[in-house]
Amino acid sequence: MKKLLLSFLVLGAFFIYGWHEKNEQSEITVIPPHPKQNPQATPSTSSGQTTTAPTSEQGALPTQSQPTPTVAVASGYKDGTYTGDARDAFYGTIQVKATISGGKITDVQFLQYPNDRDTSIQINQQAMPYLKQEAIQAQNANVDIVSGATDSSKAFRESLQSALDQANS
Repeated sequence: MKKLLLSFLVLGAFFIYGWHEKNEQSEITVIPPHPKQNPQATPSTSSGQTTTAPTSEQGALPTQSQPTPTVAVASGYKDGTYTGDARDAFYGTIQVKATISGGKITDVQFLQYPNDRDTSIQINQQAMPYLKQEAIQAQNANVDIVSGATDSSKAFRESLQSALDQANS
């Protein structure tokens, strides 16, 4: 009788754990952009928390906006369309095509991505636009990892880097 009761408890624990993991995986979060991209964020304090500069609504004096200086850096990419190598993303393959115009990355398209499971579709639909935006903004393959889509993010970086290597040669 004790063994039967213990068996039911173990099965119940596995059921609850599986249900919890399924619900946990449905929440995809994106690692926030670097503080330098948020003009109100200040460097981290010694406690590791980021502080935010007060706004005029919080009683601070309004500040005048100053133009942000831009520095033109030649990327060295040759204009054209370059297809990256297909890379393993654990649940499938990711392959991208980079479009270079005026020496800059202007578009990144996903030719292949994991899409045979509902979870893979959900994860990649949320991660792909972010990865594409980051690559165009950064003008290289060194993009932030999307939490919950780590394998897809790494495969994206590798495929994009192989496309950009072709654009450099």
